[in-house]
Amino acid sequence: MDEWEVIQRVLRGDTESFRLVVERYAGAVTRMIRNVTDDRHTCEDLAQEVFLTAYAKLRTFDPARSRFSTWLFTIARNKAINAAGRKKPQYMADPPEPADASDPERTAERKELLDALDRAVMALPLNQRMAFVLAEFEQLPYEQIAQIEGVRLGTVKSRINRAKAKLMEVLSQFAGDIP
Repeated sequence: MDEWEVIQRVLRGDTESFRLVVERYAGAVTRMIRNVTDDRHTCEDLAQEVFLTAYAKLRTFDPARSRFSTWLFTIARNKAINAAGRKKPQYMADPPEPADASDPERTAERKELLDALDRAVMALPLNQRMAFVLAEFEQLPYEQIAQIEGVRLGTVKSRINRAKAKLMEVLSQFAGDIP
């Protein structure tokens, strides 16, 4: 069943059909929010808010203006930006990842690289981080990202290129150390 058919069923009162939309997009929406806010603890709550908002505003979706996924990711983008702006410091560290007993030095180097990369992504300006996350993690086409962000295609390309350049600077210090 295609998305438009599901949406029509929901609008006619078959609220259970919205579950199909949630099942299809829950992983991608949660992942995008987590990658933008860097908050593993509240990303699922924000994703639920995204779907509640989408359900409440489903009548405003216009398939002539955009794809449903673009509309949904725009809602997710706005929720993620709002959450990132009001983010509170976290006092509890994430639990440590299990160690690889086979090569502890390599495990430590890899963790150091991934931690540096995570910090570098989170240090990107929000507009670059959002475009980068949508392109690289969610694998969305640049045209769709431009619609979600409400900017021109060239702006998206520029933001992603700048983000990649900044991330390459971070990675360059690990040249030769990358496991």
